Amino acid sequence: MMSLLGKKKQRIGELFVEQGLINTNQLKDALKRQAQVGGHLGSILVELGFVDIDTMLSFLSKQVGIPSVNLSKIDILPEVLKIMPLEKIKAMKILPITVNENSITLAMVNPKDMIAIRDIEFSLGKKVNPVVVLASQMEMVIKTLSEHPGDGISGSNLSKIGIKTDLRKAPSLINLLKYLSSSPASDLMLTAGVPPSIKFGNDVKRAAMNALTPDDCIRYAKEILNEKNWEIFQEKGDFDIAKTYPEIGRFRINLYKQRNSISITMRYIKDILPSMEELNLPEWIKEYVLAPQGLILVSGPAGHGKTTTLNTIVDIINSTRRCNIITFEEPIEYLHKHKKSNVNQREIGTDTQSFIEGMKHVYRQDPDVIVIGDLRDAESFNLTLQAADTGHLVIASVHASNSLTTIERIVNMFPPHQQVFIRTRLADNLIFIFSQKLIPLKSGEGRILAYESIINSTGIKNLIREGKTHQIRSQKTSIGTEDFTPLEISLAKLYKSGLITLEDGLLYAENKQFFNDLTKTS
Repeated sequence: MMSLLGKKKQRIGELFVEQGLINTNQLKDALKRQAQVGGHLGSILVELGFVDIDTMLSFLSKQVGIPSVNLSKIDILPEVLKIMPLEKIKAMKILPITVNENSITLAMVNPKDMIAIRDIEFSLGKKVNPVVVLASQMEMVIKTLSEHPGDGISGSNLSKIGIKTDLRKAPSLINLLKYLSSSPASDLMLTAGVPPSIKFGNDVKRAAMNALTPDDCIRYAKEILNEKNWEIFQEKGDFDIAKTYPEIGRFRINLYKQRNSISITMRYIKDILPSMEELNLPEWIKEYVLAPQGLILVSGPAGHGKTTTLNTIVDIINSTRRCNIITFEEPIEYLHKHKKSNVNQREIGTDTQSFIEGMKHVYRQDPDVIVIGDLRDAESFNLTLQAADTGHLVIASVHASNSLTTIERIVNMFPPHQQVFIRTRLADNLIFIFSQKLIPLKSGEGRILAYESIINSTGIKNLIREGKTHQIRSQKTSIGTEDFTPLEISLAKLYKSGLITLEDGLLYAENKQFFNDLTKTS
């Protein structure tokens, strides 16, 4: 492997890129690291966490046509090690693993080194069966043998030592969470191959520390999940959970698999819901959310604060009405205290098997208000409309880019022969749609909410029934701003208040010309 990696440093990296195991930026980082500290590129890719040990060994084995061995998974007896002087082990980067009367299995950094193989065969009178090992693991073994001559090699001990842990000791999960909870960042991202990263607004910034390895991410994941949830995650490849850490706070956590490793995204959830003013929510919402019956939809792209708005609406009702509120959430993020209302929060997968199962039994629980974390399919929305039809206030979130596409996305969940009926039911039950986006602040610290809204007046109701929702935007003047507030008006106010830049306003505007007209100075 020595000549293989020494002679073809660039080639091994190119092969990994071609096979999709690393990207070109990771290769550049590894080559930069190699230029700084030397060593084999394969070991550096493992050290940086871009590739795990077994994947690297499998790759090298295929390249040289010789079996590989992960030294952290085997034990070598002292009597086997004694057949070869330590000086020869150090000089040739070889290691006896097993031996019998006729042959010796020899771990080698460069299994194509025929001079070393002939030397051992001549001196021991045995046939050499070479296996390829990682250079960094060989260095660990040599260091261990130098410090404890006469002892055997324990693979589990090598695994605990790790590869060059002094160069990349990963921070504790608790320390990372403490930092996130005290910073203006929204998310913490843990991914093998890069340092822990945090998200400010729409920008990802990496911490000034070494890259995480796949093993680091496994350790974090096992610290987050109990044994049962770990098994579920291993089977499904994705897992959502909300977890409270005493004296730090509550976090929404998503774990997922990618490229044979684990990535984790964690969002800090404040104990106290921000006020409507802090969230930049309009005051008129307070009036409409107290309706006894109907449907309220909060829409927007993923990661743009829909859950916070949804929970703020729940808090308004909880603080004002004396009613029974039942929520279906995946996972539960904000924990509501019982104020004037009873708030029963049900977590999908924990308190009820699914949203569908939960809704089948919800009427026996005498709800006045039903809150749904995310509408995803026709069956879910049909049950939602049914609840609104039967005299309940239903509040739900939907992934959609704006208020008009929210309507069309819902209708298009259903087959064509049902869509006219669905439009009628939607028009009859809808109270308002609130579509939001979070725009980066001009100061660079955080984001602020811009919104578009449709309030279901008689004019809006008719356009929804007739399948003419596209006309809502074009007829905004005749319909009136009380019925439809386009996103551009909200963006223009934020720009004129000095809170966002003109460039970001244009970037998020649906109608860029309209936004330009609103922001022109006379």
